[in-house]
Amino acid sequence: QSALVLAGAGSGKTRVLTTRIAWLLQNQMASVHSILAVTFTNKAAKEMQTRLGAMLPLNLRAMWLGTFHGLCHRFLRLHYREAGLPQTFQILDSSDQLSLIKRLLKQLNIAEESLAPRVLQGFINAQKEAGLRAGSLNAPDPHLQRLILCYAEYEKQCQQESVVDFAELMLRSYEVLNANEVLRTHYQNRFNHILVDEFQDTNKLQYAWLKLIAGEQSAIFAVGDDDQSIYRFRGANVGNMTDLMREFHIAAPIKLERNYRSVGNILAAANAVIQNNSERLGKNLRTEAESGDKIRYFCAYNDYEEAQFITEECRHLQRHGTPLDQIAILYRSNAQSRIIEQQLFQAAIPYRIYGGLRFYERQEIKHALAYLRLAVNPNDDNALLRVINFPPRGIGTRSVENIQAAAAEQGISLWQAACGMGAKASKIAAFVQLIDSFQQQIPHFRLPEILQTILQDSGLYAHYQAQKQASERERTENLDELINAAEYFRPEDSPFETQPENSADSPEFPILAFLSNASLESGETQASAGQEAVQLMTVHAAKGLEFDNVFLSGMEEGRFPSEMSLAEHGGLQEERRLMYVAITRARKRLYISMAQQRQLYGITQ
Repeated sequence: QSALVLAGAGSGKTRVLTTRIAWLLQNQMASVHSILAVTFTNKAAKEMQTRLGAMLPLNLRAMWLGTFHGLCHRFLRLHYREAGLPQTFQILDSSDQLSLIKRLLKQLNIAEESLAPRVLQGFINAQKEAGLRAGSLNAPDPHLQRLILCYAEYEKQCQQESVVDFAELMLRSYEVLNANEVLRTHYQNRFNHILVDEFQDTNKLQYAWLKLIAGEQSAIFAVGDDDQSIYRFRGANVGNMTDLMREFHIAAPIKLERNYRSVGNILAAANAVIQNNSERLGKNLRTEAESGDKIRYFCAYNDYEEAQFITEECRHLQRHGTPLDQIAILYRSNAQSRIIEQQLFQAAIPYRIYGGLRFYERQEIKHALAYLRLAVNPNDDNALLRVINFPPRGIGTRSVENIQAAAAEQGISLWQAACGMGAKASKIAAFVQLIDSFQQQIPHFRLPEILQTILQDSGLYAHYQAQKQASERERTENLDELINAAEYFRPEDSPFETQPENSADSPEFPILAFLSNASLESGETQASAGQEAVQLMTVHAAKGLEFDNVFLSGMEEGRFPSEMSLAEHGGLQEERRLMYVAITRARKRLYISMAQQRQLYGITQ
């Protein structure tokens, strides 16, 4: 029997899901093979795996537990032929996708000034997340027609280069299941129990994918909170919750209203805000904790005075023994952070912008992984362009343009065009020989040894070691850490969804698993490790986190709620949900501040 659990903030959603899975297995109502569990972040997936491992003396490897993207990646690795993909296809992260789009616009003679690459990237991803291919789109508007044309060319380029972006993982998996009745029936018969976390954040395509997986005998157990649905701008459809109840015959949701996180005054504020929303399934948070401190409100003359107030309160908390990492400063938009940073810096209070560059997004790591990607898939044009002249080896812009022109003329990859340049292009030939040497090592050496050779022979190590700036020299330490990551990486111990299972015996398997793991880990917001520090972040970034002390800054009409939301249908309800999320990040103390005037983008408002 399917069920929808309305789990309020701080009510223990992850515990509900893990306990449900453990109960199904312990009571022999399901096997590990018959369970599909979907989360929204790799962090949540790993947490569930760890908890289940501690609760059950079972081998959980056969269970499909992971993110939507991760599980679809696992599916496509198993069924790459049905999906029309090569076995060695690679995943494009957001920055590599943007690079491909920039190259495409150049090939199409479209100036970036007339069509911004990020605009096209957003359009493509939005269409894919809506389940729409370029061929199914039509528009009389010339601007939209050009976007659709570029989308069609982008699809061809990705297929030629054997790469898929994040949105493609989901869409192509859906298309394969929808078109292939044999495969669809196989998975419907296999997965009797489908569990979904953060269901309020699912988009239409994700829900459609779940419905394809769910057979007549399958039970969907969805956990979510319509009051925390704050990703409409990414395509999240809170209406999926009511659709689930109707289509899977759920009479009423199960409500988890007891909060284990916040004191009473904080919950009272959260309830007071969200009860103004009309379109909600309805619940009211309660706690057995005491009322706690009253919420503090400060109305500043300007943003400078507001930042001073926040800084002084942070110093006061620190002096009274509060760890800095239990202080969070939240704001509606990133533009508000500068003056707060300035005041914290002047007060010598360490702070961290939550969601800074993570390990696999750092320049030197992306260069090293690009060489590794070329070793297993030389037709990866993005990887080739990233490193063909890095470190500098005398292959100039004109030489690269000649390669691109030859590739476009003959309809081949950049690698194939480079190989055809002949001995006269000696520097290009040397680069081809270098990549060939990496490819030849794959059957004979372990992943860390291959990486070590790449770093040495490519010149990456020498390039960064020769730099005089401390920040550049630190990059060599990051490259060393990449070797450590490869040394300790075990495909069998990695998140289940990163394993290309159908090629486990191939020499490329460890590299493919390592690269997939790096791509899937990339892009998840998390605080950097290191010194204890005050955390600064947007409210969206704070989702899923909690702190003893939370400052909500910039609480002015037009700022929060945002001016744009006031003009949109349903926008104000989304802003209330966002405020509800912000308030419920606080465990003990909540501070709300505003400024009567604020300087943004050099303008006083």
